[in-house]
Amino acid sequence: MTATNPATVATTHTTSTRIADSAKGPRKKGPRKTGRGKLRFAAGPVGFAVRPRVLGAGVLLLALMGTAFVASLAMGDYELSWADVVKSLFGTGPSDAELVVHELRLPRALVAVLVGFALGLAGAVFQAVTRNPLAGPDIVGITGGASAGAVVAILAGGVGTGASATYGPVPFGALLGALATGALVYLLAFRRGTVSGYGFILVGVAANGMLVAFTRWALARVDIDAATRATAWLTGSLENRGYTQVWWMVIGLAVLVPPLVALVRPYGLLQLGDEIATGLGVRTGAVRTVLLVLGTCLAALATACAGPVVFVALAAPQIARGIAGTAEVPLLTSGFAGAAMVAGADLAARTAFPETVPVGIVTGLVGAPYLLWFLSRTNKVGRGG
Repeated sequence: MTATNPATVATTHTTSTRIADSAKGPRKKGPRKTGRGKLRFAAGPVGFAVRPRVLGAGVLLLALMGTAFVASLAMGDYELSWADVVKSLFGTGPSDAELVVHELRLPRALVAVLVGFALGLAGAVFQAVTRNPLAGPDIVGITGGASAGAVVAILAGGVGTGASATYGPVPFGALLGALATGALVYLLAFRRGTVSGYGFILVGVAANGMLVAFTRWALARVDIDAATRATAWLTGSLENRGYTQVWWMVIGLAVLVPPLVALVRPYGLLQLGDEIATGLGVRTGAVRTVLLVLGTCLAALATACAGPVVFVALAAPQIARGIAGTAEVPLLTSGFAGAAMVAGADLAARTAFPETVPVGIVTGLVGAPYLLWFLSRTNKVGRGG
């Protein structure tokens, strides 16, 4: 009897399977189940997998954002119907409605959505890289650096009255302050060729404390009028925002989002731990550095255009994570959650109070109880309760 080579049998079986598959014709394009609770979209050699619940969460958050966006265009001192708002967006509405929508409300609503999207992405990046749900631009000093930079611009005579405060050197001072703080925190936390998430947070908290103290000291040295105007910006405000800020946000997001999306796979693997990510071929040090730079730039861009809108970057990723039902922090879904939060908060800031208040006050009123609830919930989970 002749012995059979197992390798020959395996090769023959594989070849026969391929011939049989080819006889069935080409694979159909479109979604198909992967067997792991995901849908895989494939078109030839290109494909990607999506969890149905994550996709549903994104659609839900986009619907909430769209509802808040249209409502902010319709509601105000001059009420408009939603039909007139939609017609005005397409240039077919009444002349008075188009004036109110395009000139008065649309720029502010767009800035709210874009700023919220940037903050949601930034918060997701910081929380994913550090593997800490309490990490965010507000905690690690990025927002404090932006505030300090803005105050330096104010001390240099960069703040004016009304809309001039949003077009002068103050936003640029905030941008430079946030970027400089991010670079300083990164350098101080850099050890042995990499940056640990724990060290980054500790250095950031210390830097944030010093920057807050500096900001208060600097405001105490300016005249009362300049301090009053600066306080409105430091609270986080969308008042007097126009198409200039819209274009800043659009250009900034167009530069920062594509490389962030390109790193979505290592972004997800980093949340599993450095050992697993390294074993799967991720250069953890380089990827962590790039992600931190992108997250810092996103937070700096948003803060420069709207001031420090607090708690959005902290809460949006956890809200997105809860709705999506994932163990990791979803990236784009967090951006959609941030956009819906700021759009809704700005609508409340304009309509829910006797007078318009800064949007940062609304996010603070909502975010502070959320933070307390989250800390108490985390403490119970840690104790096994």
